[in-house]
Amino acid sequence: MADGVSTTPAGRVADAEAAPQTPGWHPMAALALLAAWLATVGNVPLWSAVWQAQGPLGGRGWAVTLAWVLALALVNLAALAWLAVGPLRRPAGVALLALAGAASYFMLAYGIVIDAAMAANVFQTDWREARDLLTPGLLVALALGVALPGWLWWRLPVQPWPVRRALLGRVGVGAAALGLAVALLWLTFQDLAALMRNDRALRYLINPYNSIYAALRYGWGRRTLASAPPQPIGQDVQPLPAAAREDEAPLVVLVVGETARAANWGLNGYARDTTPRLRTLIQQGQPIVSFAMVTSCGTDTQTSVPCLFAPQGRARWNPAQAQENLLDLLQRAGLAVTWLDNQSGCKGVCARVPSRQTDHLQVPGLCRGDECHDEILLRELPGALQALPEAARRVGTLAVLHMMGSHGPAYFKRTPAGFKRFQPECATAQLQACEPAHIFNAYDNTLRYTDHVLAELIGWLAQRRGPTALLYVSDHGESLGERGIYLHGLPWAVAPREQKEVPMLLWANAGMQRRLRLDWACVQRRAQEPASHDHVFHTVAGLFGVRSAVVDNGRDLLAACRRLE
Repeated sequence: MADGVSTTPAGRVADAEAAPQTPGWHPMAALALLAAWLATVGNVPLWSAVWQAQGPLGGRGWAVTLAWVLALALVNLAALAWLAVGPLRRPAGVALLALAGAASYFMLAYGIVIDAAMAANVFQTDWREARDLLTPGLLVALALGVALPGWLWWRLPVQPWPVRRALLGRVGVGAAALGLAVALLWLTFQDLAALMRNDRALRYLINPYNSIYAALRYGWGRRTLASAPPQPIGQDVQPLPAAAREDEAPLVVLVVGETARAANWGLNGYARDTTPRLRTLIQQGQPIVSFAMVTSCGTDTQTSVPCLFAPQGRARWNPAQAQENLLDLLQRAGLAVTWLDNQSGCKGVCARVPSRQTDHLQVPGLCRGDECHDEILLRELPGALQALPEAARRVGTLAVLHMMGSHGPAYFKRTPAGFKRFQPECATAQLQACEPAHIFNAYDNTLRYTDHVLAELIGWLAQRRGPTALLYVSDHGESLGERGIYLHGLPWAVAPREQKEVPMLLWANAGMQRRLRLDWACVQRRAQEPASHDHVFHTVAGLFGVRSAVVDNGRDLLAACRRLE
């Protein structure tokens, strides 16, 4: 028997008053119970953040906070009264409990918030990343915060309600609840406005509306991207001339790191030497510069990687606008382009160029299960280059390597046994269960392994005869427990610097320096000035000498260091 509907065999609505009353909860009382649960237990991260933001609460502080709790419960009741109708009552309640319970756990455990970028991370993650998050703490939280209340909600006895009364009752209760919520927020508006000004991230903590809004915004963005072909860029570019021999054409390897933060990068002055091999290469005279002040385009891979390859820069880049990118521009100029990925994909950047995914490979010593260490990219690179058209290779080649890098929370999985220099390390994805020093040990070990991979790659490239360069930059940074925040993905406006400041380095052999007429001392000075992901598109285009209206020499990190003679 559905809520609010009882029919006779003839299909007519029966008068429920004539039938015996079924023992159980009144429908509105049941919805009020769920609304209160979602506003309180389902919003522990929100009220914890409000508590911390307000400091010690006096009498007014307690009254204002209780008014906000009641206002949220009333908004919930209004939404449930209008939407959780008839047969939708049970599944809608369970779905809301699941949304609130799962989101609350991750917000409490890692200090994240739920916005459209986080929704994109959820929908575009792969099994390897999702598996790392399946911790015992999550399973306990889902059992106690979702499964148990969901089961009780499903079994809760609810009285039938006549259709006409149900309709009028739902409309009336919903309107009254919403009106009272507005009144409470109006009475506490000055306190609410001050709180939101001081902590703008609070709006991303309101369960379950944060998750619903984020999912809808992500879905709308995906629909917009899929509805039109990518907007072309650089249609004015002229094909570049081919060299007489392939080994005389420029080769550039762009390494996109993962979750490496500048604060722990040894070459940037970190107390620990997380970059010993790169430091040794510099001491041996290898032309390597580490850029000291670099900011990312976003705080998550889904945002940063497409933005990194776009010409506009962070301030003007629109993730909802489908457009071509750096790889398309270089292909249009006649260059050979390839993408090798050891992570969860290129986020659409490599859609129109040859690409290889390495996580399915089974190479002893490098791969285990469905994950490979980043040295697999070095193993696959020669074959990927050889597979590109020879005519294009004689013009020049760009190879993009997308690393697994320091992807969390299972940092300990990212490093082979021989690279676990700092001990003891956190050996679980449940970071809040580890000592802070052990988290840093596991994370710093991943940077030492990245250092090893880059040093090996430079050694391989240094054997090449023609002009060659390597540019490494991480996609975003990482929080390691500072201020109770872990991982990454906070909105840019409220994200800490640890999530936005990333390492970047350039190596260019003598052939590339001659080709570009580079003053290397000038490049070293430029590396001490601020830079960002905004410079990558234009710097890589400049390495090949690509000219187009879309290429801005003012954003080419090397343009000012080229001799005029």
